[in-house]
Amino acid sequence: MKQKMPFSLLVLFFLSSQTITAQNAATPTTAKRKLQPADVYRLQALSDPQVSPEGNWIAYTLSSVDSVQNKRNTDIWMVSWDGKQAIQLTNSPDAESQPRWSPDGKYLSFVAARNGATNSQIWLLNRLGGEGLQLTNLKTSLMDYSWSPDGKKILMTIKTPADTSKPKTPKPIVIDRYKFKQDVVGYITQRDPIHLYLFDVASKKMDTLTSGEFDQRGAVFSPDGKHIAFVSNTTADPDRNINTDIFVMEAKPKAVAKQLTKWAGSDDSPVWSLDSKTIAYLSSASETYTAYQEQYLTVIDAAGTTQPKLLSKSLDRPVSNIKFSKDGNSIAVLISDDRERYIGQFNIATGALTKVAGGKRSYAALQAHSNNNWVASMSEPQLPAELYAVENGVPRRLTKHQEEFVAPLELASVDGYSSTSSDGTKVSSVMLRPANIPVTQKLPTLFYIHGGPVAQDEYGFDMTRQMLSAAGYMVVGVNYRGSSGRGWDYSKTISADWGNKEVIDIQGAVDYAVEKGWADKDKLGICGWSYGGILTDYLIASDNRFKAASSGAGVAMVSSLYGVDQYINPVSYTHLRAHETGRN
Repeated sequence: MKQKMPFSLLVLFFLSSQTITAQNAATPTTAKRKLQPADVYRLQALSDPQVSPEGNWIAYTLSSVDSVQNKRNTDIWMVSWDGKQAIQLTNSPDAESQPRWSPDGKYLSFVAARNGATNSQIWLLNRLGGEGLQLTNLKTSLMDYSWSPDGKKILMTIKTPADTSKPKTPKPIVIDRYKFKQDVVGYITQRDPIHLYLFDVASKKMDTLTSGEFDQRGAVFSPDGKHIAFVSNTTADPDRNINTDIFVMEAKPKAVAKQLTKWAGSDDSPVWSLDSKTIAYLSSASETYTAYQEQYLTVIDAAGTTQPKLLSKSLDRPVSNIKFSKDGNSIAVLISDDRERYIGQFNIATGALTKVAGGKRSYAALQAHSNNNWVASMSEPQLPAELYAVENGVPRRLTKHQEEFVAPLELASVDGYSSTSSDGTKVSSVMLRPANIPVTQKLPTLFYIHGGPVAQDEYGFDMTRQMLSAAGYMVVGVNYRGSSGRGWDYSKTISADWGNKEVIDIQGAVDYAVEKGWADKDKLGICGWSYGGILTDYLIASDNRFKAASSGAGVAMVSSLYGVDQYINPVSYTHLRAHETGRN
């Protein structure tokens, strides 16, 4: 189902239509226009695709902006596998999220806080139609949930309710943990552990699976329904390390959990094989905290009788979104590689990697459908994310929510280039050029620097850079050293050395654009957000070519981040201080 075209676009369509003669009833055309700031309200976001048990439908969420209410609203939709039918399932003013199919395919559950409720609940929607029915009545925060394979129970990850009572005489703030402060939350004065519970759908009875001082998260049922895998850090002081491990327990109350992994670093995101004999997960490259962490796709026998096998270590690229193939012989992941994010598939037995689908685009939200067939969201330089079926490596578009958004717009062209820094390092960039401008014409150029620093500019739709380019600028994103997508060494080489290698990388990208005649050397600007803001500060302090600069959410004195940003955890404070002092 498509939404109606806004009245303003109908008027634009009418005024720009060509005259239709009686002899030749030609289809009227609409004049294209530049992207405008108000277009941000028209952009919708698709996420969380879920394939139905029989494979005929994909449920997903669609988020849109309500400018009048100054909020986002998220509804649940589903699209048929052949892409011919799209149906909106919820349409309330309360946001619905986390759609999950019951194993028999009769129900679609979702999470929502309706009718002014404070806490989100699980709701059931019958596929035959009707209103959603509230299933749970939780008094605290639901973090995650999943159905048992037999459809009789629901595994819930719940945050233990905090004591919110306020005595007449305020108590003193007592700090008794290493991690003492959290952005937005403020001082952490009590622990609110996250635990696992088992909810019986028929009786609505809830059993406790885990308890104690440690958190459990990432919980997933084994396909045979007998076990649950989850992630926890059970070291003496979890605040002082990143040592999370994979645990396995029987799917019943009072079962004893068995620690499956022993790596002193981070083991996370467990996923069961379809035969319930193997668990795939992500394992950190380093034992200790580093802002430049890379994770490897790893597999281990679910019984814990074998040593972990690192499948993606030699690839040396960030991987995510683990999914077993339907035949159980391979594992698909998303791989970030030099401005692309593609679907790759590892053979479990040999470790061989096959590139399933890629190109100048960015894939996300991968789900298995059938052998060699997948569902994923995918964004291209001139098209925001839509859902696609990927059949034998060939993408086929399923949803068309973004057609109304792009139809009236004249978008910038997007391409990439590589430059050489003064020390010989090859650096990749993405550039956006305003539409209908000759390639020989020099343009005022903005270097829009990404944050992180561990991130990469990709060949996906970028609303901010498209908006800047619509104003007449060539816009360049530089994947300087510190960025991901070029290997762990490329990323971590700036550790304890901020404002050095990244600066000469950006300068090299500027030099190249000027030399090629694309960028007007007298009309250069630089801007960025977060670490991009920090690099903007470094660049204007060391290079006077920029006529304008905008540093957003950056910081000039690095240690001032302590206690107010991601560096709230003192385990990373030594690392943070190293950046400021230049020590490893």
